[in-house]
Amino acid sequence: CFDEFNRIDIEVLSVVAQQLLTIQNALKAEVDRFTFEGREIKLIPTCGVFITMNPGYAGRTELPDNLKALFRPCAMMVPDYALIAEISLFSFGFHDAKLLAGKMVATFRLCSEQLSTQDHYDYGMRAVKSVIT
Repeated sequence: CFDEFNRIDIEVLSVVAQQLLTIQNALKAEVDRFTFEGREIKLIPTCGVFITMNPGYAGRTELPDNLKALFRPCAMMVPDYALIAEISLFSFGFHDAKLLAGKMVATFRLCSEQLSTQDHYDYGMRAVKSVIT
């Protein structure tokens, strides 16, 4: 699994696309062994490749078409920040975790809505978790 795959440089992504295509072709051919990067290796037919991406963020690149064709998209929904914050706070021993999580998430939401837009401002889940921990 490659997390935040679209943070990788475009040149590297092109190389990865060729490597993944080699693996996929071996899977389609249902062979036991195949040549990968000049070495013969065993193919495990149950292997899978998964990527996560956060499109629209600063520093992210668009995937090349040959790489997009190798993956099936799966949409995700925005997580319940208040519930995640509440559980995290409970795990750290806070008794009023529900109340605190609600206030914290409300503060972050207000900041994202009312403060000026800056690339270095982050009021997402990562910021919520970093404040809690």
